[in-house]
Amino acid sequence: MKFTTPATTNPIDRLKVVGKPTDRIDGPLKTTGTAPYAYEQHKAAPNAAYGYVVGSSIAKGRITKIDTAAAKAAPGVLAVVTHENAGKLGKGEKNTAKLLAGPEVQHYHQAVAVIVAETFEQARAAASLLKVDYAKVNGVYDLEAAKNAAKKPDEKDEPDTKAGNFEQGYANAPVKLDATYTTPDQSHAMMEPHASIAVWNGDKLTLYTSNQMINWGKKDLAKTLGIPEENVRLVSPYIGGGFGGKLFLRSEALMAALGAKAAGRPVKVTLQRAIMINNTTHRPATIQRIRIGATREGRITAIAHESWSGDLPDGQPETAVNQTRLLYAGQDRMTRMRLATLDLPEGNSMRAPGEAPGMMALEIAMDELAEKLKMDPVMLRIVNDTTVDPEKRERKFSQRRFVDTLRLGAEKFGWSKRNATPGKVREGQWLIGMGMASAFRNNINTPSAARVRLGRDGRVTVETDMTDIGTGSYTIIAQTAAEMMGVPLERVDVRLGDSEYPVSAGSGGQWGGNSSTAGVYAACVKLRENVAKKLGLDPTNADFTDGKVSAGGKSVALEQAARDGDVIGEDKMEYGDLDKKFQQSTFGAHFVEVAVDAYTAEIRVRRMLAVCASGRILNPKSARSQVIGAMTMGTGAALMEELVVDKRVGFFVNHDLAGYEVPVHADIPHQDVIFLDETDPISSPMKAKGVGELGICGVAAAVANAIYNATGVRVRDYPVTLDKLLPKMPQSA
Repeated sequence: MKFTTPATTNPIDRLKVVGKPTDRIDGPLKTTGTAPYAYEQHKAAPNAAYGYVVGSSIAKGRITKIDTAAAKAAPGVLAVVTHENAGKLGKGEKNTAKLLAGPEVQHYHQAVAVIVAETFEQARAAASLLKVDYAKVNGVYDLEAAKNAAKKPDEKDEPDTKAGNFEQGYANAPVKLDATYTTPDQSHAMMEPHASIAVWNGDKLTLYTSNQMINWGKKDLAKTLGIPEENVRLVSPYIGGGFGGKLFLRSEALMAALGAKAAGRPVKVTLQRAIMINNTTHRPATIQRIRIGATREGRITAIAHESWSGDLPDGQPETAVNQTRLLYAGQDRMTRMRLATLDLPEGNSMRAPGEAPGMMALEIAMDELAEKLKMDPVMLRIVNDTTVDPEKRERKFSQRRFVDTLRLGAEKFGWSKRNATPGKVREGQWLIGMGMASAFRNNINTPSAARVRLGRDGRVTVETDMTDIGTGSYTIIAQTAAEMMGVPLERVDVRLGDSEYPVSAGSGGQWGGNSSTAGVYAACVKLRENVAKKLGLDPTNADFTDGKVSAGGKSVALEQAARDGDVIGEDKMEYGDLDKKFQQSTFGAHFVEVAVDAYTAEIRVRRMLAVCASGRILNPKSARSQVIGAMTMGTGAALMEELVVDKRVGFFVNHDLAGYEVPVHADIPHQDVIFLDETDPISSPMKAKGVGELGICGVAAAVANAIYNATGVRVRDYPVTLDKLLPKMPQSA
C-alpha cells in the first residue's frame, strides 16, 4: 500500500506513545518465568515424549551401517528415526546442508538419528546404545589452505563490483596502504538452545519452536517433509535470543516432527548444548585484503576490498565487502568476494552478516591510513564522506548524518585529549589508549502485514507473525497501534509468532522493527477507515485521540464502532522500487578507551560510547538495550570469540559455553549510547530504520585501535589475545 497520510498529518508524528522510553510489555511474563518458550509449551502438549538428537562423529563421508536394535530395546524408548526409516525428505530453500544425514554426511554433528522415549534421561541413555559405522572421507577444513581454490560465487550475490580504474588510481596515489586482516569463525551462543515440540493431528503438523522467521520456517518444513504448506503451523511467541542462528529451520524442528510421527504422540526436542555449535550455523571466518590510495591531504582516491570465506557446497559467502561499497568516497573502486568449499558446519547469517566482520578489517585499515598520513582518524573519515552511493553515483542516500555522529561522538568522548603517539599514556602499570571506528549497516525495507481488531470492550488487538527475540517487538508494535488508534498502551494486546497470523517481516537483518511496525501502521489505517465508516464519519478527516473518534464536529467513543462485533483492519506495507531510487543505510561512530597491563598484556575496556543515526527511534529504552548488547558482542569479537577448528578431523573444538568465551558483566564497563534526533520519511511511514545491528558494526575495530594506541602493537588477526600482544609489548614496561 502507499503511505495514506501525508507526513504533516501522520498520526505517528504525534509521538504521544511512539518514541517514548517504554518498559517492555512482555517484561512481567519473562521476569516471572511465565512466558512460555518453545520447550515449555506444556499446555499445548501435556503428554509429550522426549527426543534426543544423535550427531555424526565424522565431518565427511558416508554412513555404512546403523544398528538400532539395542537403542530400541532400551527402557522407555518409543521410536528411533534415522534416514533409513524417515521416508523421503527434501531440503528447504534456506538450508545449505540436509538436516538429517544419511547416507552422506556433510559436516560434523550433522543429525543422524533421534531417539524418542518417555523421559529425557531414557532417550539420552538409549542414544548411547546406537551404533553407527562410517566410511570417512578426507575433507577440507582450513580456509587459508583453500583460499587459492576459492571461486567467484553466484552472480546473485553480486560478488564483484568496480567503478573507475582501481589499479591505475592506486598506482598513482601518493599514499598507499595494503594490509590483510583475518576474522575467525564465531558462534551465535544464544542462551535459549534450539528447541521444538511437534504435534500431529492427522496429516496436520503444529510445531512449537524457537524461530525468528515464521513464514520461512513453515515453508521449509513443509518442503522438507513433502506436505502442503497449509498443513503446517509454526508457533513461536517467545525466543530466547537468536542473532541469526534461528533464522532458518534447524534439525531439532525436523527431528521433532519425524519423532512425533513415528511415536504417534507429541515429541519435544532440544539440541543439547554440546552439539549446537557444530550442528547448526555459525559466522564464517574471513581473510580480507584492503588497499587504499589517498592524497597527502587524506582524500581517498582508490579503494579495494577483497574477501575470502568458506562454506559447504552450494553455500554463500560472508559478504564482508558490503560496507566498503558505500561508506567512503573515492573515484577508483573495486570489491571482490571469493568462496572456498569447506567441509565445516554451515556458515550463515550472524548479527550484521557482512558488515560486522567487514568493518573489523576496514576500520583498522582506516586507522592505519590515518597514521600514515599523520592525520586524526576522525577527520580522515569526515573528509571522505559522500552524499551519494560511490559506486552508483546517480543514487542518493535517503538520509546520511554520518559526519554528525563522528563530531558528536568525538566531543562527548573527549577525543581531543587523546595522545596520537602510541604507548605514551600510562597510569601505573596500565597503558591507556583510545580508539574509534565508524559504524555502518544497511537499512532494508521488507514487506510486512498485520491484522488489527477493535473489540466491544474498546481493546485493540494486533496479530502478526512477527517474532520477538528479546528485541522489544511486542512493545513497539503495541506503541504503534496505540498511537494510530488513539488509545493508551494498556488497551492494546499484541499476538506474535504464529503462522496463522498475517506474514510479517520477521526478525533479522535489523529490518524487523521498522518493517513490522510499518505493517501494523498499514493495518491500522485500514481499521481507522472501517471504524469511521461504522460510525458514519468521514474517514479522510477522522481524528483518533483519547479513545474517541472525531470528525465534522462529532465525537464518538471508539468502542461504539464494535457494538455489533469486532471491527477488523488487515493490510500489508510494501515498498516497490524504493530501494532502487534511494540508498538507505544507518550510520554511527564508536569510541572506546582501554587499559592494557604493561607486564601481562591483560586488556580491560574502560569506556565505550556509540552515537547512532538510524531514523526515528521507536522506543529509546529497548533501542539502547539493543545497542549496548551489540557493543558487548563487538567487544567479544575483538578480544575473545573464536571457534577453534581441529583441521585434522573437521570440527569446532570449543563447542560449548565453557570453551567458547563470550563477554560477561565483569568484562564490560558502563556503555553510553546517543541517538541522533532524526527521522527518515523515505524509509517508511514510521520514519524509522534498523538499529539492532548497527551497534555491533565497527566496535571490534574501535577496541583494536584503542589497544594499538595504548601499546603500539598492531594486531590484524582477530581476536586480539594476549599471545599476539606479549611478544611485541613495549620494552620499557
